[in-house]
Amino acid sequence: MADLLSKAKKRDTYSAHDIEVLEGLEPVRRRPGMYIGGTDEVAMHHLVAEVMDNAMDEAVAGYADRIEVNLLPDNTVTVRDNGRGIPIDNHPKFPGKSALEVILTTLHSGGKFSNKVYETSGGLHGVGVSVVNALSEELTVEVARDKLLYTQSYSCGAPLGKLKKGGAVNRRGTTITFRPDISIFGSKSKFRPATMFRMARSKAYLFRGVEIHWSCDPSLIKGDDKTPAKAVLHFPGGLSDYLSSTLEGRETLTKQSFAGIADLPDNQGKVEWAVAWPEDGESFCHSYCNTIPTPQGGTHESGMRSALLRGLRAYGEMVGNRRATAITGDEAFGDAAVLISLFIRNPQFQGQTKEKLANVEAARLVDQVIKDHFDHWLVADAVGSKTLLDHLIFKAEERARLNQAKDLARKTATRKLRLPGKLADCTQSSAEGTEVFLVEGDSAGGSAKQARNRETQAILPLRGKILNVASATVDKMRNNQELMDLIQALGCGIGSEFNVDKLRYERVIIMTDADVDGAHIASLLMTFFYREMPGLITAGKLYLAQPPLYRISQSEKTIYARDDAHKDALLKDDFSGRGKIEISRFKGLGEMMPAQLRETTMDPRRRSLLRVIVTSANGKDSQKEIKETETLVESLMGRKAELRFQFIQENAKFVREVDI
Repeated sequence: MADLLSKAKKRDTYSAHDIEVLEGLEPVRRRPGMYIGGTDEVAMHHLVAEVMDNAMDEAVAGYADRIEVNLLPDNTVTVRDNGRGIPIDNHPKFPGKSALEVILTTLHSGGKFSNKVYETSGGLHGVGVSVVNALSEELTVEVARDKLLYTQSYSCGAPLGKLKKGGAVNRRGTTITFRPDISIFGSKSKFRPATMFRMARSKAYLFRGVEIHWSCDPSLIKGDDKTPAKAVLHFPGGLSDYLSSTLEGRETLTKQSFAGIADLPDNQGKVEWAVAWPEDGESFCHSYCNTIPTPQGGTHESGMRSALLRGLRAYGEMVGNRRATAITGDEAFGDAAVLISLFIRNPQFQGQTKEKLANVEAARLVDQVIKDHFDHWLVADAVGSKTLLDHLIFKAEERARLNQAKDLARKTATRKLRLPGKLADCTQSSAEGTEVFLVEGDSAGGSAKQARNRETQAILPLRGKILNVASATVDKMRNNQELMDLIQALGCGIGSEFNVDKLRYERVIIMTDADVDGAHIASLLMTFFYREMPGLITAGKLYLAQPPLYRISQSEKTIYARDDAHKDALLKDDFSGRGKIEISRFKGLGEMMPAQLRETTMDPRRRSLLRVIVTSANGKDSQKEIKETETLVESLMGRKAELRFQFIQENAKFVREVDI
């Protein structure tokens, strides 16, 4: 007890002095995962990507055409470009500090927040190189501007001195050399030559105007690693070259890949792509935005997927192949080898690691541009396009057959086939003794799911008032999701396809609120069953639950009342004049506690059910009485409002109370 009091006193001292304010690059060192996704080797390689991205931005902007990447044995990396060089003059907002030092030591600083310096860029948040600096044990930056060399060194994000002005040089650009901090990444984390080489090569593929010089110490290449110690990476063909090298030795469905580059409308950027359909079916998609890899895809991939699918279906329609409508995105895009590189202003990524593009307009722009080029490509090669179309149609039909086979394989004795997702099914495998409750809305469904016996009781929530099938067309009924869910859950079919032996449950129980709205919903459901599954009623499988409307309590006695008449009778016969009587009215099933719902409405030992039957008032089922029932249903639920009005006028005199 004394320890608890001591801890409580310590908590009571919580004040403004306990609030930390992290300044400069300290947030990065405290929480590196927020900026590079973690502290493992994958995150450490992200540091190289950040520095290379800055160099690539210079190249894409047209100010650089050469980038050098070098890996040394002591885990040191050097990235050099021949761009304009980071500005070294004093920053107007930070007297005595060069712009270079501000960029390297201040989060959210840089020249990419507007389109004045870079029309398109991969760096957006102004944190890339400053994060590298913060997480590096040593970092040295050299800037060659105006034929002079400037140098500054840092450690763990802090400058080790002022910017130094060196001698004359006959070059320009920025060189950054850094070694990651082992206190952050651990002493066992090392840069991998193969990983860095792939990064450098992909950058070269993504921008035709850059030449990347790769080098690493030969001692770092071990075992089966075939990474070259030195290489000059330059690909004038861009993504087309990338795709050809990736698919080298593999057969494709068309002789030529679908590749190209095009400007987006209104000078919003450009998109480059290369697509092929390998015969072996091994597909992939590598997407990029402003040379930044987007492994989780995003809106540019969605646009590409839409363009390919729409183009293939349109081509199928043009050549008279109606089966092309069976093709889905799983075949058009999912069976293809896809490379797509998008350059746009102000890209929006999910997270600092930029793994997914989120610009909504990118999907429309990519779809629009690529669809036009894809249409021309398909028309230009009739033989190849036919081969491609026939193959994808075959794949689509095969996929449909496999899905059907999987569904059939999953069938059990209760025919659990294509069940709607919101159905909480029972666990028992046979239909005997099982029942499904059709409840009104998700709220009531939630209470019912907690109150049910999971072994024998299933719950299907229905959203509000279902479609009135007595006044709706067949097409409208079949397009109604609530009714389709209900039909699939029962599994016995409708109309001429109805088969009571296929019913997945022994009983179907309509459980709605004990008020006027609940009665209306129950009426709509009964109309549906009467019209579409009359055999369900004839077989005695349809029931109405009897949830209480009131809860009456006096001392320790509690009784539930179905309606006002039942309440009045209980008050008269079952409650004495001694003690306060409390009466509460349930607003709906969703307002009841699961225990109350189980006790009053769902427990077979305590509940009462009404079986729905079709019969006349005198209990006979002659053709005359059946016709009378049909006429009554049509009058009350059919399309002619005047028949309902007539019924109300004729029967209004019998109404004693109206629930409004």
